[in-house]
Amino acid sequence: MMKNLNRRVFLRGLGGAVVAAPFLGSVAERDAEAQSAGGGAPKRLIVLFTHYGCLTNRWFPKKSHGELTAADYEATTLKHLAPFAKKLLMPRGIRAMNEWSFGRTHGQNNDPHGQVMGSYFTCYPVTPESDKFNAKSTGRSLDHIAAEQVNPNGAAPLVMQIGGVRQDSFSNFSYDKPKQIFPGIGSPTTIYNNLTGLFGQGPVSQDTYKVARGKSVIDVVREDLETLERVRMSRADKQRLSDWKDLLHQTTNTVRAQCSAAQAEALGLTAQSVQAASQGGGLGTDLSKSTNVMMDLAVLSAICDQNRVIFMKFPGTLTFKWDGINHSKDSHGISHRVGDANMGGDCVPGVIEMIQQIDDWYAKKFAYLVGRLDSIEEGEGKLLDNTATVWFQEDSDGNSHNLNNLPILQAGSCGGYFKTGQAVNVEGGKADLAVGNSEAACGPGQTKLEFGEIDGTGTPPDVATQPINKYFCNLLNAIGVKAGADGFPAIGGSAEVTHFGKHDDTKLFASENNPVSIKDAGEFKALRANG
Repeated sequence: MMKNLNRRVFLRGLGGAVVAAPFLGSVAERDAEAQSAGGGAPKRLIVLFTHYGCLTNRWFPKKSHGELTAADYEATTLKHLAPFAKKLLMPRGIRAMNEWSFGRTHGQNNDPHGQVMGSYFTCYPVTPESDKFNAKSTGRSLDHIAAEQVNPNGAAPLVMQIGGVRQDSFSNFSYDKPKQIFPGIGSPTTIYNNLTGLFGQGPVSQDTYKVARGKSVIDVVREDLETLERVRMSRADKQRLSDWKDLLHQTTNTVRAQCSAAQAEALGLTAQSVQAASQGGGLGTDLSKSTNVMMDLAVLSAICDQNRVIFMKFPGTLTFKWDGINHSKDSHGISHRVGDANMGGDCVPGVIEMIQQIDDWYAKKFAYLVGRLDSIEEGEGKLLDNTATVWFQEDSDGNSHNLNNLPILQAGSCGGYFKTGQAVNVEGGKADLAVGNSEAACGPGQTKLEFGEIDGTGTPPDVATQPINKYFCNLLNAIGVKAGADGFPAIGGSAEVTHFGKHDDTKLFASENNPVSIKDAGEFKALRANG
């Protein structure tokens, strides 16, 4: 078949991928499909990560299953997201893996933060407890597993450390290889400089830029299609080519031109503003000077399709002294209620309201990111509509360190893959799932927290325990990641992702020697728009 066809026809970038799609079962085919589906918009995963959980009883809306309106959010910490209620999805009833506890019942006993960070996006145990304060994941993380399949040229994910990079296992969740932290980028200037090279023809193909600047895919590849039609080929191949042309006509829309210096300036991104943010947003300093710039850079990276997998995180152990907040203790100590990392002691006066201030500030920042994404036209909708933009938190309640009843909020349907405008309780569908007991520690009238009392706050361990692995399968499938025959993500695979991580039962993490075991394969069908 077509043995003498000029190789250029197949390898010109977007156009070549589209023409090759009927004949090549490869990454090029999936890229072509991603460009043509949903108005030519790629599907993206954008994550925001914060440390130490929240006051869950104030964060969660009362209703855990069914439609959530702006009024439902207005009554919570998430009031800043109320304008986007119709585009939000709140998955309820989920547990992250490898929870630390006194009795070692739900995971390892390395460190309450280090082991959780290492396992969060890998769902693998960390290195043994003999490496207590330097524990590293024994598996690869979600961001890298996704990016190698869906990013242009399989590039690494964009991991953005707001406030600068810290090189320790307590501050990092990204692993490109087992036991190898991928620290990401902490400098806004570095990210900006990498993006400005895309404003011209840049490193991507001419065809990709023609599409980005307003031509349809069918127009871009018309010459190549005509060349193919003149090549001697079997009747079956001619039919495939004809069918593919019909598909392109039916599904391809025009993508607006937006990857430009003008778009960067519209987002407030200039060399001067980015440089100012880089100077004013280092470790331990005023993050109000750098957070919005970093989020705008994430939006620009998505617009330019430089990266379809973008993970942003705030540092731990922050002392909030900006935007009207003036704390004397850092966020880690405040989450423990006693002002330091001890598990018991004298309550910091007014500590519950301090936590509320932190929760509120993070909610504002997520609302800013969502608003920016929702302001950009893309295809027939908004940039937000083609993403799964998710706010994850390290813990549920920061004092108890529990990982069940995890606070998760998603914005965007990822091209119609997910339901929006509602909460979905994946643990039975009840609308009255517990919101937790975060104010039981150092609440009104309590001046001292006894050692061991942390297990009495948060959410009871047998409530809201569905494995986060299944949600990760949702996210991977939504952006186009494929699996091998065993259901695990695999380059060159063609199946739906049904397996992620080493274990989906947190109790199995107590031993690093347990064999791979996924007890509840598949994604959460209830989160799907057609579920």
